Amino acid sequence: MTVASERPLHTRIAAAGLDWIVPDWPAPASVRAFSTTRNGRGGAAFDLSPRAPERELVRAELLRWLPEDPLWLAQIHGGAVCTIDDVRRANGAAPRADAAVARDAQSVCAVQTADCMPVLFADRAGEVVAAAHAGWRGLAAGVLEATLSAMRVEPKAVMAWLGPAIGPRAFEVGPDVFAAYCAEDTGAAACFAPLRPGKWLADLYGLARRRLARAGVDTVHGGDRCTFTESNVFYSYRRDHGDNRMATFIWRE
Repeated sequence: MTVASERPLHTRIAAAGLDWIVPDWPAPASVRAFSTTRNGRGGAAFDLSPRAPERELVRAELLRWLPEDPLWLAQIHGGAVCTIDDVRRANGAAPRADAAVARDAQSVCAVQTADCMPVLFADRAGEVVAAAHAGWRGLAAGVLEATLSAMRVEPKAVMAWLGPAIGPRAFEVGPDVFAAYCAEDTGAAACFAPLRPGKWLADLYGLARRRLARAGVDTVHGGDRCTFTESNVFYSYRRDHGDNRMATFIWRE
């Protein structure tokens, strides 16, 4: 259980010697959120994958910062969304979903990533929060739009934060990804830079901002890190070809 403190979360995390990321966004005071990196205290590896050798130590560290255990999702790179409060009351297993919504205080939404984009949501009244795992497949499948729908709040009353993901100068994609976005939205082509025949550099952040704007969300922050190139800070599936994972959390006090 997190010990109450008057100091801001980002100050406490920095004081603990952690380089974890606290969103810089105008969320209500009751909203708490952060993203882990590949680094724990003293530079020790911090890996949230199921097979991580220091899994229990990692869990213990997380519980210093979270009000309770998060409900981990069985992420499937799709558009399914669950409501954590309903799953908890039903004592269900990890839901097969790529986004979670929470209305109850202390219910922690969590998504795991290592190049895919974590996207956090909060309404301006501080009554509902959400987290989405948005790789290119989930983003194309409408996971952000589905999350907004599940929040049951007018999109203009929602703000979003784009967490660490593979950046636009590193995300090389083929015609399948290009077509997944541009077949029904020709304007999305602006988020793809031609690299060579049949290959583009895709701007995942730009694609997310475009979809959020089209859904009615006009307050979007973050989207300025690169998990692939910042190798001393982040895990990257494309760079490392491993199953190491970071996580992003959000909850209401």
